[in-house]
Amino acid sequence: MSQSVAATSTPAATAHPVKAALLLGALGVVFGDIGTSPIYAFRESLKAAGGQSQEATVLGVLSLVIWAVVLVVAVKYVTFVMRADNEGEGGTMSLISLALPAAGRWRNPLLVVGLTGAALFFGDAMITPAISVLSAIEGLEIATPSVTPYVVPIAAAVLVCVFAIQSRGSGAVGSLFGPVMAIWFTTLGLAGLVHLLGHPGVLAAINPLYAVGYVGHAHGWTAFNVLGSVFLALTGGEALYADMGHFGRSAIRIDWFALVMPALLLNYMGQGALVLGGPAAAADNPFFLLFPGWLLLPAVILTTAATIIASQAVISGAFALVQQAIQLGVVPRLEVHQTSEESAGQVYVPQINWLLGFAVLLLVFGFRSSDSLANAYGIAVAGDMLVTTVLVSVVAHGVWKWPLALVVPVAALFLIMDTTFVSANFHKIPAGGWFPLLVAALALTLMTTWRRGRAVALARRDEDAIPLRDFIDRLGKPGAPVRMRGTAIYLTSQTDTVPSALALNVKHNGVVHDRVVLLRAVTNRSPRLSESERMEVERLDAGFERIDLHFGFAEKPDVPAALALHREETGFDPASASFFIGNEVPVPSLRPDVPRWQERIYAFLTRNAVRAPDYFLIPPQRVVELGTKVEM
Repeated sequence: MSQSVAATSTPAATAHPVKAALLLGALGVVFGDIGTSPIYAFRESLKAAGGQSQEATVLGVLSLVIWAVVLVVAVKYVTFVMRADNEGEGGTMSLISLALPAAGRWRNPLLVVGLTGAALFFGDAMITPAISVLSAIEGLEIATPSVTPYVVPIAAAVLVCVFAIQSRGSGAVGSLFGPVMAIWFTTLGLAGLVHLLGHPGVLAAINPLYAVGYVGHAHGWTAFNVLGSVFLALTGGEALYADMGHFGRSAIRIDWFALVMPALLLNYMGQGALVLGGPAAAADNPFFLLFPGWLLLPAVILTTAATIIASQAVISGAFALVQQAIQLGVVPRLEVHQTSEESAGQVYVPQINWLLGFAVLLLVFGFRSSDSLANAYGIAVAGDMLVTTVLVSVVAHGVWKWPLALVVPVAALFLIMDTTFVSANFHKIPAGGWFPLLVAALALTLMTTWRRGRAVALARRDEDAIPLRDFIDRLGKPGAPVRMRGTAIYLTSQTDTVPSALALNVKHNGVVHDRVVLLRAVTNRSPRLSESERMEVERLDAGFERIDLHFGFAEKPDVPAALALHREETGFDPASASFFIGNEVPVPSLRPDVPRWQERIYAFLTRNAVRAPDYFLIPPQRVVELGTKVEM
């Protein structure tokens, strides 16, 4: 049975009251990835420019970094994209669900584009923890070179701990990491400000003409390679939108404009000031040279903690994306644990958590250094950002009803930036960028195969479906099935046709119970519901009735317990009832609607999906599963 989702009328904007704890939690979960970009982004951009420390080069590269952060993160994501919330939820799947109704005849192509963006996010979700933790442990080498042989096993141990604490929920993790990231961003800003005051001329980089001038005068492919490195300052920007359901739009915006963006820009300008006014070697590692010798060890320790925390943003974003993918029907039902009674977006998905953890460990042991992984970093994020622009443009015109005269120039600006950054990262593919693209291709294949396979299976199942009203009318006529004592509860998402399990029961056993309950379980967007809101009952003829059971997102969908509490309303004891569930088994067809390889993948996904009795907490001894083979 598919789970239904019912939306309440509560406005998304009021779903997350902005409290100090919420702001601190968001710092620990949402901004870890983009907050650690200053460690390497400006350094790598200068290297791509030839390692020069001339004023024109430094100010040009610095201006590119500043305006990339402002235009892509502050303007595009925080100001524009975060308006596209789906009842408080963000991320690619949220955009898909908003954009598809407005897509018209472009619905199917747009869905593929959106799923591609989601698949690319999965590739990024694997690389970010690996490169973050590796760079963290490698940072310890500056203070203690003796740890060099143990970097990979230490990183692996730390990653196991990071994934092990995910079951506590992103809110709990945020409260643990939040204070550390508050100290981190404060340190970033102060360290940059000290050097900025010593060389205030670097403020000239705020003028975008320096960025334009550098790109116009750079030789050959240099400017293009520099843009590929400048993009490192933006990795993590998509997590602000993906994690919106965890802490709310207001908390993320306040954190960004009040602390995170000022700290990032001050630090980048401080690094530029250091390179212009410091020794020639400053360009090799400008971030750590911001700190005086007596502060270097504390800075390395703080940097280690911050880079470990950076992985949290994409991990929690991946959980939210999978939950939304289940609701959209593009992945099979998985075990989803709600970890907060205040936010529907704070979830934990065990299967995805440990799948990511396994893949991340493979990356650590395979690439063995953050330098090697850096070549794989960026292409997936850039592609995801391009997809976001396409989807949000459709939402702006089709849902928000913005006129084309406004949508086209805004979308064109973002599309030019996104395609430029995607193109600038192409050179990374042979050196490691193939990995996130491979992961994205596999994820996209699984999602499209499940969606196609499910559609075919349901269509084949319903080919001979009987209208419910016709079935009930025939019960009192000659030749009708025998009525037997007892209550049968059929879990179904069908409202107007006979559930497949009921049809199979009649076909094989020739009986219909005296009382037949067609039961739907509906998940609401409220955390908990009062018992008065729990149930809707519709009496039909011949002992049939429809029951809708509503559950809040923070509640376990315990169907037997809910029915037991409403025995007087339903008129039967669920402890003495039998629960009938249809189980469709996909098999190959002589005239297949899907290729054989897709049928095998769909069958594998079906076998490994969470079973309805387990999800709805129905005792196994009360369940009757009626299976039928469905030709694919």
